Amino acid sequence: MGQRKASKDGDRKVGRRALLIGGTVAAAGSAVLARDELARLWWRTPGVEKPRVEGAVDYTGARWVAASDANWRRADRPDDFGIDMVIVHVTQGSFDSAVKAFRDPGHKAATHYIVRQDGHVTQMIRELDVAYHAGNRDYNERSVGIEHEGFVDRPQDLTDEMYEASARLTARICARYDIPVDREHIIGHVEVPGTDHTDPGPHWDWDKYMRLVRRARTTPA
Repeated sequence: MGQRKASKDGDRKVGRRALLIGGTVAAAGSAVLARDELARLWWRTPGVEKPRVEGAVDYTGARWVAASDANWRRADRPDDFGIDMVIVHVTQGSFDSAVKAFRDPGHKAATHYIVRQDGHVTQMIRELDVAYHAGNRDYNERSVGIEHEGFVDRPQDLTDEMYEASARLTARICARYDIPVDREHIIGHVEVPGTDHTDPGPHWDWDKYMRLVRRARTTPA
C-alpha cells in the first residue's frame, strides 16, 4: 500500500469507459479501436470465462481470504490481459489491518497476495482477475500484486522468512506466465508511473530478493 491513501484507478468504471470509447470510436469511424475494446471486455459474456472454484488458490500453501469485490475487477487473465509483471508493496501496517482494508468495499484497493512477517501467504484475489493495487490501469491489468507486512521506515519488519516466502511466490508466478526474472518485470510500487506511493521503500533489499527469486525459480516446486 505504501501510503494510507487508497489507490485511485479508473478501471473500476469499465462500463462507462467502454461506452465513452464506443461513442468516440463511432464518431471517428474507427473499427480497430472498437474491436480492441470489445476483445478486452469479452469476459463479460456468459460461458466464456475459466471455471471458478470457491476458495481455490493459485499458489500452493496460500490461505484464501476473499477481498471485497469492490477492490478488484473480474477478468480471465492471461487470455484477455497478458501478465508480465510482479509489483512489490509494503502494507504500512499490520497483516490484520491489510486484510481488513482489502475486505472493505470503501478501501477501493487490494493486492492479490499478502505475505506476513513469518512467511505465511494469504491470497485475496485470483490471478485471473485485475486487482486495484498499482494506481495505474495498464499496470493493474498486466501484473500480480504482492503486499508485505510492515512499514517502509522499519528495516526490522523485512524478515528473512518474509523475503524467502515472497521470493518463492514470485518465482512461481514468473514460471506460470513466463515472466523474466529481472528488475524490469519485478518492480516496486514506487516505480509505477503516476503513483504517489513510496513502497517497498529504501530498506527493501532488491539484490537479496532477486537472488532468492532466481534461486527459487530454478528449484523444483
